[in-house]
Amino acid sequence: MENVLLVALSRQMVLRREMDVIANNVANVTTNGFKRRMANSAEFQMPVASTDTFRRGNDRRVSFVVDRGTPLDLSAGTLEPTNNPMDVAIQGDAFFVVQTPQGERFTRNGAMMLNSNGEMVTSDGHRVVGEQGPFQFTSTDGPISIAADGTVSAGNVTRGKFRLVRFANPQVLENAGANLFTARAQPEPATLARVQSGYVERSNVKPVLEISRMIEVNRAYQSVAGLVSRTDEVRKTAIQRLGESI
Repeated sequence: MENVLLVALSRQMVLRREMDVIANNVANVTTNGFKRRMANSAEFQMPVASTDTFRRGNDRRVSFVVDRGTPLDLSAGTLEPTNNPMDVAIQGDAFFVVQTPQGERFTRNGAMMLNSNGEMVTSDGHRVVGEQGPFQFTSTDGPISIAADGTVSAGNVTRGKFRLVRFANPQVLENAGANLFTARAQPEPATLARVQSGYVERSNVKPVLEISRMIEVNRAYQSVAGLVSRTDEVRKTAIQRLGESI
């Protein structure tokens, strides 16, 4: 009976974790460059119980549910036209590099603008890093344009080129904000990536699918909770009857 409760508890913990992941995905449906995460669980078989020389039972392995992490879904989000030449969407396996108070971070958020110091920043206020460092503009510069290879120009003057990077294993990326990532490995240049001016990449979350999954997880959690309740009632009844028989 204890096994039933422990297995049910392991399942509830994983379902709770999955519900948190889904809720975070839904909360970032409108976040530029957001990449959804997926809950990944698996079966874990507990080894048979140890026995001594005086008693050997026919112990069986007990299957528990374990959390195997929350891998990133790096599929591209919808490209939305903005008619703003400073907005750029990445086409391909790559990330922008931005400067934050905590150091360099990586993002797919291509909603760009100029701050009060004439620096190119994302909509979150982080400075965009080019191959030669951050981009700097003056009030006398011509209109800003961005080429497909990431070259940024002001009028006829080239101001630099986006530093686009990729990761051999994207799953090393860790969330450092809604659409910011840090990594446990060094990035490499994304030479094949291109950018499209006048567009931003939206979140890759599909709201209908996430809500449907949320309903499924909620029902599964309630089902397990019902099992735990019934098991607890059986145990209470057994203890009560045992007490009456003494």
